[in-house]
Amino acid sequence: MIDYIRNNQTIIWQALGQHVYLSLLPVLLGTVVAVPVGYLAVRRPALYQPIVNLGGVIYSIPSLALFLIIPVVLGTGVLSPLNIIVALAVYTFALLTRTVADALTDVQGETTQAADALGFRRLRRLVGVEIPMALPVMLAGVRVATVSNISLVSVGAFLGVGGLGALFTRGLQLGFIEPIIVGIVLSVLLAAVCDIGIVLLQRRLTPWSRVGAG
Repeated sequence: MIDYIRNNQTIIWQALGQHVYLSLLPVLLGTVVAVPVGYLAVRRPALYQPIVNLGGVIYSIPSLALFLIIPVVLGTGVLSPLNIIVALAVYTFALLTRTVADALTDVQGETTQAADALGFRRLRRLVGVEIPMALPVMLAGVRVATVSNISLVSVGAFLGVGGLGALFTRGLQLGFIEPIIVGIVLSVLLAAVCDIGIVLLQRRLTPWSRVGAG
């Protein structure tokens, strides 16, 4: 195992770097789109159920099938990393839309009424009151989406673009267990590091939640 890692450091680091890029960029893109759509579902209750149902349908599509559909829709090559990024951004959007809508719905009521009484306009209330109060729930959804993406990126290895998943396919093709073990360990460590990072970010952004818990 040590000899394999020593002799293939460049390949391993490149696979890890690609995995990080393909996993986290879609989380950012999907979140940026999910927040306004989730807010729209709160502001227009008639749209809530259609938006949530659409997200559920999208998230139920098998990842490999979506990876194959995206090149047809975008007109990109099958081996383009853009296919993985767009597909996982769509998954992130589908997962977070309901999370954002439910999180913002939970802070409606006395909290928003108090903000209105203090003269907060709609945008200021959203940015200064609603989103900060909804952050714990929203970031919980981001944690799920991040870990899910880290897992799903490996599926892209079947299409030739899969970050650490390339180590899995290489190990299977050559009959070596070492690259498979390295890929699994690094995937788990990456998921753990990202999850802990989001938790620490949440604690940083919502100090009042620690006071309330105490």
